[in-house]
Amino acid sequence: MDSSPVYFIHLTDTHIKAPGARPFLNLDMSAKLRNVFAAVKELSIQPVCFIISGDLTHEGDTADYQHFRTLVDEAAADFGVPVLVALGNHDHRNPFREGYLGESPSNAAYYYTTMVDGLRFIVLDSEISDEGEKVEGKLDAAQLEWLKTQLTTSAPRGTIIVLHHPPMRNAFRLLDNHILTNPDELAAAIEGSDVIGLLSGHIHFNSLSSFHGITSAACAGVSFNLDSTMPKSMRFIDSSGYNIIMVADGQMIVQPMLLPGPQTEIFHWHVGDSLDQATDQETTVPAELT
Repeated sequence: MDSSPVYFIHLTDTHIKAPGARPFLNLDMSAKLRNVFAAVKELSIQPVCFIISGDLTHEGDTADYQHFRTLVDEAAADFGVPVLVALGNHDHRNPFREGYLGESPSNAAYYYTTMVDGLRFIVLDSEISDEGEKVEGKLDAAQLEWLKTQLTTSAPRGTIIVLHHPPMRNAFRLLDNHILTNPDELAAAIEGSDVIGLLSGHIHFNSLSSFHGITSAACAGVSFNLDSTMPKSMRFIDSSGYNIIMVADGQMIVQPMLLPGPQTEIFHWHVGDSLDQATDQETTVPAELT
């Protein structure tokens, strides 16, 4: 593998809504995304691309994806590098293809591979259906077979897998169900390949782990984040984060970054004393915040 360092930026959970729509959590998600791009612009490194690992929009309407495309195109033109996107549980494939890709609607899973500066990115679709907002994820059999085929060859700098749902549990027990439901099948598909890292989102805080010896990083959200230290409740925090990723010597090195700001609590969801019951419930945000 090529040993010279290459950098890219990992973003996730942008939760964009079209202009005029009532903002989720009363936050301007478009401004937040632009602020992250502006922060990256101030870095001394030059990223070769951006990765956005799902929950691109909040409602998943065609107009939302059209607006999201405008924001992405602004960044791509400003940095002169590609922006690669994956779909999450808030995304909907039909309007995504219409509004973002400019294609005919299709409910087919959205996955692909592309090479950037000798680094291969394989973007997977871990959303279970096009209905959206299911917290758990799964990779279907067709994707896994396709993935195995892609990995029969190697890339000069190695391969990064991108998907929305983390393949492993994290330190926040309330999100035990916010993960991939068939991680063993993913592990079998990448065994013995040139995969050097997995990138995900969905949980709205930084979580680093080792997935069968491969670095796995879930990134903090651009839109908002959760306090992962709360044992029986969810604290929604007004903050934005991203990851600087360096690949060198066949390894993926992750540097979490948090934008300056008040980091104030937006909403606190209490689930009562039964943690086991709480893990099976869905988070309910008051109507005035949506």
